Amino acid sequence: MRIYSATDVGQKRKMNQDYVFVSEDAVGNLPNLFVVADGMGGHNAGDFASSHAVEILVDEIRKDADYNPVKVIRHAIETANTEIIEQAQKDENLRGMGTTMVVSTIVGQYAYVANIGDSRLYIVQKQIQQITRDHSLVQEMVRLGELNAEEARNHPDKNIITRALGAEKTVDIDFFDLKLEAGDTILMCSDGLSNMVEDWKMEEIILSSDMELEQKGDALIKEANLNGGKDNIAIILIEPFTNEVKKC
Repeated sequence: MRIYSATDVGQKRKMNQDYVFVSEDAVGNLPNLFVVADGMGGHNAGDFASSHAVEILVDEIRKDADYNPVKVIRHAIETANTEIIEQAQKDENLRGMGTTMVVSTIVGQYAYVANIGDSRLYIVQKQIQQITRDHSLVQEMVRLGELNAEEARNHPDKNIITRALGAEKTVDIDFFDLKLEAGDTILMCSDGLSNMVEDWKMEEIILSSDMELEQKGDALIKEANLNGGKDNIAIILIEPFTNEVKKC
């Protein structure tokens, strides 16, 4: 397995509210774990929301005796959601905080994926395919046929999300499982990448044969910043079926 992970503050923000967690080694009963979280909230609340939610998630996964990856991840996300709500109620400075989250674990030939919000997971082989579905106002409008993809990309309300950790007492999580093939690359990212770099350009960079994985990750971040870097950027790239390991 080869892995790259990074966050970048971008060109417009003063604080980085994105957070990533990467472990090629087992976390509890999961053989590995990868998480991208994009926090929201004033002052330091978004920064706290993303990092604290991931810390709670990882801690709960470590303690969980279950071996079913979906059940383990579901329980951990639900616990993190409760904790974020409770922290926001205790501290006035944290009121209204929340975070998106996309989580994956690779078990043999399969990836198990959970997401809340608009942080994404893609599979890239001969072409790029978005696996997760954004929980956003604009994406709902696309599903209803009110907008096309290009209109959605440039819509002024594209950053309004409809689900997040910390928003409601019960969190509605989407789960996906997918069979991985030799040559697959997994891309997990916050909307600071997906809003700034079109899918075809991400595909072009990831499929580039003359770059190592670290160079591809750096190129994706550079491209987002060249296009305006309007938000924090978080990226995890995973090549599941390689023997060489490169952590960045």
